[in-house]
Amino acid sequence: MQSILQTEKLTLAYGETIIIKELDLLIPKGEITVFIGGNGCGKSTLLRSIARLLKPEGGSVLLAGESIANLPTKEVARKMAILPQAPDSPEGLSVLQLVKQGRYPYQNWFKQWTKEDEKQVINALNSTSLLELKDRAIDELSGGQRQRAWIAMTLAQNTDIILLDEPTTYLDMTHQIEILDLLYDLNEKEKRTIVMVLHDLNLACRYAHNLVAIRNQQIVAQGKPEDIVNTELVQQIFDMRCVVTVDPIVGTPLCIPYGKGRSVVTI
Repeated sequence: MQSILQTEKLTLAYGETIIIKELDLLIPKGEITVFIGGNGCGKSTLLRSIARLLKPEGGSVLLAGESIANLPTKEVARKMAILPQAPDSPEGLSVLQLVKQGRYPYQNWFKQWTKEDEKQVINALNSTSLLELKDRAIDELSGGQRQRAWIAMTLAQNTDIILLDEPTTYLDMTHQIEILDLLYDLNEKEKRTIVMVLHDLNLACRYAHNLVAIRNQQIVAQGKPEDIVNTELVQQIFDMRCVVTVDPIVGTPLCIPYGKGRSVVTI
């Protein structure tokens, strides 16, 4: 497996509370990697650390073999873009204005807006089907359109790696699939390396090439969903009894949880 991102003995903490302990992780290049696990297991914390938004207590994050802590901020931003969970934008900001912010890593006192900047912004708007909405205010858009606008901003950075923290949060089912299909296409057509946190195990199984299951500060399992997802893993990760079957559409693992619900009686 060719890795573009990795952690070595990475330890993360908030105050005295250890969240991730001495974690070794490889992120395969050109694939979709999804972190799964129960609430508070450290998925988002790990993603933030990989993006250099959180300083490790110990260990390191390596980007293309080099410690990310030693790289200049703008250099990191030219290689890796992150979309945090439920980002906010200033009131009245247009789609175009938001997407243009993705070109910030390429700006300095001597180099202002260029034709290349304009090209990348237009490409990002086209990739997310937002060109016709470029003059609309972000707060006038639907949830799915707003999320696409934020993704367009990360695309405008023109990075090989995109990190997303729960990109489907607060979206209805239609918009969840819309966003994940967009990310799938970016990976398939442009070979972007995508790393994201998802709560929905079934969607994670459907879209991930590489699934990373986290519990108790460590990785419990990592690999293709069809190779690692079973009833025992779901019980271990989520403390949930379930049946794991096959998704009838794409053939990936499908988790059906036990629990109370209305019974349908047939005669």
